[in-house]
Amino acid sequence: MDSAKNELFPVFLKLNQLKVLLVGAGPVGLEKLGAMLSNAPQASIQIIALDVLPQINELIAQHHQVTIEQRTYRVEDMYGYDLAIIAVNNRQLSETIYGHAKKAGILANVADTPDLCDFYLGSIVQKGNLKIAISTNGKSPTMAKRLRQWFNEILPEQMDELLENLYIYRKTIKSSFEEKVKHLDELTSSFVSKGK
Repeated sequence: MDSAKNELFPVFLKLNQLKVLLVGAGPVGLEKLGAMLSNAPQASIQIIALDVLPQINELIAQHHQVTIEQRTYRVEDMYGYDLAIIAVNNRQLSETIYGHAKKAGILANVADTPDLCDFYLGSIVQKGNLKIAISTNGKSPTMAKRLRQWFNEILPEQMDELLENLYIYRKTIKSSFEEKVKHLDELTSSFVSKGK
């Protein structure tokens, strides 16, 4: 049994401020594109793929900052981006493109290939401004999906209203940072005790 911990460091990227390269426009490319656009509708994404699913063209028509070049990938395509998502369904080609990303100093994710990933795209739960990312360290995307469904069911739809009220209240507290944190911890402690 593997007793290693999940040592991933979770971050939330402002994709609307980054340039993303997506190589591949098949079913997995569509899944990755859809995930990015559902979380960051203004994300600037360049797609390079020889074969393109019609659904990808439909998404591009709705998101004008997403562009596509229908052709084979070239090494010079990697430069000028902050992130690369590689969804080509070919291990050897994926390794080559991942190597190009490393040489260019770009973080890359090769779909369904954890050993060729600098980061994983987690399963996302969103209720207004609340966003929860779930990672199984690449072990079980299915479990991440089930946990996402569970959180979506148990978190109330009014979560965004609650967050907004806490934000407004936090702005009215006139004390040090430590005192604010202590006060808000006390105020929200009942959320945890009610769940026990």
